[in-house]
Amino acid sequence: MAVFDREMSILLGTPGAGDLDEVVRALVEWRQEGASMQLHSGDVGFYWQFGPEVTAAALRTWSREGRILGVGLVDGPELVRLAIAPEASKDEELARQMADDVTRPERGVLSAGKAHVEALWGGRFRELLQEDGWELDEPWIPMVRDLSGPVAGSGLRVEVVGPERVDDRVAVHRGAFAGSKFSVERWRAMAAGTPYADARCLVGYNDQGDAVAATTVWSAGPGKPGLLEPLGVHSDHQGHGYGRAIAGAAAAALRDMGSSSATVCAEGSNAGAVATYRSAGFQPQPEVRDLRRVG
Repeated sequence: MAVFDREMSILLGTPGAGDLDEVVRALVEWRQEGASMQLHSGDVGFYWQFGPEVTAAALRTWSREGRILGVGLVDGPELVRLAIAPEASKDEELARQMADDVTRPERGVLSAGKAHVEALWGGRFRELLQEDGWELDEPWIPMVRDLSGPVAGSGLRVEVVGPERVDDRVAVHRGAFAGSKFSVERWRAMAAGTPYADARCLVGYNDQGDAVAATTVWSAGPGKPGLLEPLGVHSDHQGHGYGRAIAGAAAAALRDMGSSSATVCAEGSNAGAVATYRSAGFQPQPEVRDLRRVG
């Protein structure tokens, strides 16, 4: 793992492909029921579609004495998505170093000019960025479904994706997200990644046998919150309740995998998505906001 040594004890690093399992283990360990939503191992798992080398190059770690305390996924030159160890939320040194690193382009996290930081927990790091002129961005609505009780059937025939259903999984994704370049090859790369060992892709079929909806669910292990990322309904089949059905099926799959809850974060401006998840038993939590720097 390449690290950038400075006088402070917090070290910023970029992992190599051989370090990815260590980063994923940290993200899994940090998932706790009731904690703020943040970068999930499933987010890294979905990014793995680009291959382990590219995934590693997009990650940043902040460590003290060899222990990872923060992880960032650089999702393009203008966005970094962050997570920190729960006990580090009030760590002043970590907060200051992370704020310095995401603000200064020479640190290799974000480019100069317009930028976004997804750091959805409260604490000193956000305070420091706002003191430096970063502004609150558009709201997100965390949605949570408790999985302590049974999950009713979705009313949609849902199949777990294996090699024989990858074409359907890809077709639904591309039909749901305009401009997507998701492909069979990218699915295979994602499925070969470490996080996918605790994940499932689901495809829903209507009464005519058409693949109409799909999602990927990511477990962080028994007793921890799981994640839906992504979830979509093919544009040719929207408006029939298939989004609610596949969200319910996702919750059922995560319960089968031992997850304590199913979580997803919807854009506050996307009232349809929020309503869909609510209809599937997901409860909205207080809104959270990214931070942005205007270029």
